[in-house]
Amino acid sequence: MRRLSDIFLQLHISERSGRGVPVITQIYGKEAFEFRKNSIVVTIPFEKISLKVGDKVGDKVGDKVGDKSSRKENNLNPTRRLILKEMRNNPNITQPQLKDIVGIGETAIQNNISYLRKNGFIERIGSNKNGYWKVREF
Repeated sequence: MRRLSDIFLQLHISERSGRGVPVITQIYGKEAFEFRKNSIVVTIPFEKISLKVGDKVGDKVGDKVGDKSSRKENNLNPTRRLILKEMRNNPNITQPQLKDIVGIGETAIQNNISYLRKNGFIERIGSNKNGYWKVREF
């Protein structure tokens, strides 16, 4: 974990103490970190957040999140849920990058994006070249 803290410091996304990485690892486990070719993704599950925040606040937040977007997203197939996750993590992600991450062809990515747009899950803000993906919350 010390090496990971050093990487965050060199990237200017962390302060010197490095306390965040051990705390995240202690609470959420090493599974919270996903290492990719050009990035590190940290995923913190909502159900674990609600346990830490407290029953009243956690239940209210958990109910709102669960009642709206996650229930609708649960009706999506795993590929579409993964595309939404990647767009949330990186709104500037390109279709070729999605193709590599998801592991499906270019046409399949285009069809899934078309479905997500048509059903109101995502919106393209700006041009194809300089824009970004906005994942809508319900």
